[in-house]
Amino acid sequence: MKDYLVKALAFGGEVRIYVAHTTNLVQKANQIASCYPTAAAALGRTLTATVMMGSMLKGRETVTVRINGGGPIGLIVADADAFGHVRGYAANPRVHLQYDSGKLNVGMAVGNAGDLFVTKDLGLKDYFTGQVPLQTGEIGDDFTYYFTKSEQIPSAVGLGVLVSEENAVIAAGGFILQVLPGASETTIVALEKALSNIEPVSEMVSEGLTPEQIVEKIAGDGGVKILDTMDLAFECGCNKEKFEPGLISLGATELENMIQEDNGAETVCHYCKQRYQFTAEELENLKR
Repeated sequence: MKDYLVKALAFGGEVRIYVAHTTNLVQKANQIASCYPTAAAALGRTLTATVMMGSMLKGRETVTVRINGGGPIGLIVADADAFGHVRGYAANPRVHLQYDSGKLNVGMAVGNAGDLFVTKDLGLKDYFTGQVPLQTGEIGDDFTYYFTKSEQIPSAVGLGVLVSEENAVIAAGGFILQVLPGASETTIVALEKALSNIEPVSEMVSEGLTPEQIVEKIAGDGGVKILDTMDLAFECGCNKEKFEPGLISLGATELENMIQEDNGAETVCHYCKQRYQFTAEELENLKR
């Protein structure tokens, strides 16, 4: 199944639902970073939440998520645009922690002694920044807390990544449910009941359920109106020119050292691991 997202209204138009299938893009990120299983799950959950948040934006707006809970995985970064493109990385992708049951212990890998930061670039130098303390490090719970506390939107976030023994992502996806202003108590009770009975996201995706079918499972007989669908993909968009400002910021002295000692420089993209070579002549031009 291809990666895509569905936006819908349910429960009489009182609940907005986003559901995403992200198996392919999470596996691409996993392959690029050579993640161990628990790190793959943590990065995949973050990518899934971020790409869903990106779908809430318009035009050239973007969103960047940073998570650092003090756990061994270190900093996790992801950013997305309004067109279904997302990229991300984990500082230490070689982390694998499990519970005694064998279930991946994402919470311990991420840690909860830190914060979740969300920065939205709304264009024309207009930024929104939200920050909340991590609650569990399991990421889904942390995004639920973020929406409720920072954006004042009562929400529920479910995220799941299933990783095989061979270190391949075989199912990934997620949902964001947002209760709209004026929702009735009846709707809230029905939504809470639906969430208490629903299967884990990774299980639904691995069973082959489409985002539309997951929406139906959540809403039950609450009535569903599909608003939009959007293809999703891991896409970096880096190029050699984007690394030039960073090199220039090092200053003429450091650039001259690179020229004299290495006869050039190599830069590596955090997100896609693409390498870009700068010759001595190119570094010399950047000094001017």
